[in-house]
Formats: sequence, structure tokens, C-alpha cells
Amino acid sequence: MNLQRAYALLAIFYTALLAVGVIAVVMGGGTTLALLYLAIGAVTVAGLWGYLRGRRVMSFRSWRPFVGVLVLGIAVSVWRLVAGSPSGTELTWLLAYSIFAAPPALLLFRYGDHDQDLWATPAELEGGEALSGRLEHERELTMQGRDAIRPAVVRVSREGGRYLARVERGRGEAMERFEACFRRPATLAFFIETFAGIDVREALGVPRRGLDASGQQEGAA
Repeated sequence: MNLQRAYALLAIFYTALLAVGVIAVVMGGGTTLALLYLAIGAVTVAGLWGYLRGRRVMSFRSWRPFVGVLVLGIAVSVWRLVAGSPSGTELTWLLAYSIFAAPPALLLFRYGDHDQDLWATPAELEGGEALSGRLEHERELTMQGRDAIRPAVVRVSREGGRYLARVERGRGEAMERFEACFRRPATLAFFIETFAGIDVREALGVPRRGLDASGQQEGAA
């Protein structure tokens, strides 16, 4: 069994588990706690299918905080099992959550990693492709922003399988220096535009093509 098939089976299993939980609540086996767990389960299942299919669900910024919610829920459930006196129905929900919340938490933590092409816009993918191509032939690239008030200079290099960006932003005593390292060039393009205000494609003289982030053909009126 390959890894992709294992992820598919996991997503199917948790979808079925969610369906069983919904049926249990409809048949009168639910409490307020059960409704909360079902809501968390619905978001979890959506994330698992997004991870499996390589599709965006919500924002990458949402998933790692959500994993924190899952982990906190596990801790609270275990504490309730040890220190409390739950009823039979509540005991079932607490045990189910404690056992089944951990595996998707690990996958959703990976899903929330921004440094993957899944979360990149078409413009960032094009910019990353241009950066990667240039760095095949040049040791370092230097790009300058056009903001006269807060100028920025970015030096980009490739070290092994990672891309390193060194940023100098501002002037005089207000100058900031920082750097970041990424696996995917599209994430590097996002970083340069977000923190230095530099359009990578414009800086490298790359013709714009394809769709922009809103899904419209670039260059169209």
C-alpha cells in the first residue's frame, strides 16, 4: 500500500466516523459536548480531504491553530476522563475523541505548512519558477524595491535544496536586516513580495502569463 492510498483510507475512515457521530446525535445519543466534537470533526474531515487531494481548504494560516485546538481537546478529554465522573454517553465521546484526534492532527499540521506549492498563487508559482531558473545559472540574485520611503534590497541564493533570502529594509537607524529559508521557490516569491514589496516577475523581467490570484486572465481588461 502506498502512502497516498493510506491517506485516502484515513480520510474515508474519518468521514465514516463523522457520519456515525451525526447519526448518534440524531438518534438522541448526543450532548452539547458531542455537538462540539462533531463541529471539530467536520473541519478535520474537510482538511484531510484537502490534504489528500492537494486542494486549498480555508487558509494555511488556519490549520496550525486548529491543530492546537485538537491537541487542547485531547488534553481536556484525558483530564475529564481521569479527574471527572462522566456519564456513559459522555465517556464514549471522550474516549472516541482522545483516541481518534491524534492522527489527523499530525497530517493537518503538515497541511498547514505554507512552504508548499499547494498554497501558492499562480503569480507566485511563476515568480518561483523564474527565480529557480535564474539560480540554476547564477550564484546570487539581487533585487531592489521601488519604494523611496522604505527601500528594500533582497539577495537570493540557493544552498543545497533550499532557497535563502537576505533582506535589508529601510535606511539609517531604522534599517532592518533579516533572512528566511524555504524549500519551494514559490514560497520564496511570496516572501519577497510580502516583506520587501518587490514583484519578482517584474524584477526579473519575466512576461506575465496565465491567471492572476483572482482567477482572471492577466492583461485582460
